[in-house]
Amino acid sequence: MDIALLSFNDFNSLLNTIFKIQISDEIQLDAELTEVTELNNYSPLERSPFSLVFRTEQKNEYYEQGIFTIVHPLKGNLDLFLTPIGFDKVGMTYEAVFS
Repeated sequence: MDIALLSFNDFNSLLNTIFKIQISDEIQLDAELTEVTELNNYSPLERSPFSLVFRTEQKNEYYEQGIFTIVHPLKGNLDLFLTPIGFDKVGMTYEAVFS
């Protein structure tokens, strides 16, 4: 799937579902999609910018920002740039921004 064509609507219906974050060949984390947010549109692109927040169950450790493969049964595999944004009461959160 071409990430340039993805929009807020492609993910809003997947809120609170589980994705897999492929960290490496050996490491795969379950990650719940906890937020899908439309952002202000300052872009010349037809789609509005949006962000996704995923939560893993990591309690004390996290992975540095980078490109990871996100896997979902309906969306397939997507290579996204994820940034760790902090721990909440459940685990570590990561954000992907589509601008």
